[in-house]
Amino acid sequence: MPHTDLARHIRTHVRAALDEDVGTGDLTAKLIPEHTQARATVITREAAVLCGIPWFEECFLTLDPNCQITWKAPEGGRVETNQILCEIHGNARAMLSAERPALNFLQTLSATATLTRRYVDAVSGLPARIMDTRKTLPGLRVAQKYAVTTGGGHNQRIGLFDGVLIKENHIAAAGDIATVMERAFLLAPPGIPVQIEVETLAQLDEALNAGARLILLDNFSLADMRLAVTHARGRAELEASGGIGLENVRMVAETGVDRISIGALTKDVQAVDLSMRFTLS
Repeated sequence: MPHTDLARHIRTHVRAALDEDVGTGDLTAKLIPEHTQARATVITREAAVLCGIPWFEECFLTLDPNCQITWKAPEGGRVETNQILCEIHGNARAMLSAERPALNFLQTLSATATLTRRYVDAVSGLPARIMDTRKTLPGLRVAQKYAVTTGGGHNQRIGLFDGVLIKENHIAAAGDIATVMERAFLLAPPGIPVQIEVETLAQLDEALNAGARLILLDNFSLADMRLAVTHARGRAELEASGGIGLENVRMVAETGVDRISIGALTKDVQAVDLSMRFTLS
């Protein structure tokens, strides 16, 4: 995604988060004298891959353009338990209002980046790429897909508009694999990838005969994955999906598939435990 598009998404995400939380005004922050200056530190309570710095900064700078944030760890860097992530100096009211939305972004995106890195590390040394899916938190798809790449994973299509993925219901609605593939090749704009999901080795053959070059193996056993890789070698790129976790992802990668898609990267998010502590300047 072009940098300008990401910047636009960040502004949109942060504006929505602040509108949701601050609304017509932070009633509690008004207890603090208007021009009070404060400092704060953000600490992680667990090891993680740090992700979400642009969203975090946008929250504070939107409410206090003069706010100063000094990072002690880089975006995408591994951080350890009780490590200081950043120091902040600015208007106390603005900092208190920005705190929760900023931490929400940082802890959520760090969670996705951290989990992605665990999967990437689990298949280290093998050619299979760890891929994301569209199973994202509503409104945060671009942010979570950014976090996947920060963790070392790879993005699939952003949405229904920039890639074709033919699933079982599409096949059923069209009639058969040959028919739906023919239509896909006719209708897909130039440069748009066309992928089809298959559930059996017989369907794999149908897809290959129909000209498929990108095929998703849905819930295949390890034995069938190995057969599929042998059968399709040089004819199509294969992606494994379904029933894959940290406990078996390396075994899946060892079958020789090219890609492994993991919905859990973005849908099973357990936020990283972060803490912010304030002091007066």
